[in-house]
Amino acid sequence: MSHHFVIRVVGKLFIPFILLFGLYVQFHGDFGPGGGFQAGVIFASAFVLYGLIYGVEKSREILPDDVLRVGIALGVLIFGGTGVASMLLGFNYLDYTPLASTPAGGQHIGIFVVELGVGITVASVMVTLFNLFAGRRGDDELDAE
Repeated sequence: MSHHFVIRVVGKLFIPFILLFGLYVQFHGDFGPGGGFQAGVIFASAFVLYGLIYGVEKSREILPDDVLRVGIALGVLIFGGTGVASMLLGFNYLDYTPLASTPAGGQHIGIFVVELGVGITVASVMVTLFNLFAGRRGDDELDAE
């Protein structure tokens, strides 16, 4: 346990900054480089780092598989729902114009909401993939049971 002390301290120090940077990329994506995909990967990397340092089981206690499944579905629904909302208001799919009183405001809101959905989906999928691959047991462990 003591031989992992430095890694655990550095991880605890970096993880909040990684999450904060992921949020920055998410919310700054419509003004500059970044967006939902990049933010989702950065956000997921904090949970992957936590899983690498403390183990997959500890990581699953913080972010259970059920929460990840909801995140995957919710992100896709947010993305798709934005397009359907545009269609219900009489415009084309993912034409964000009717989402606000001005076309520019509608575009801003639409891009923000779509990127949020993408970010939630990508982060949830990346953490799920890590949990699936890192949580697998070797064939020798299965044979012993």
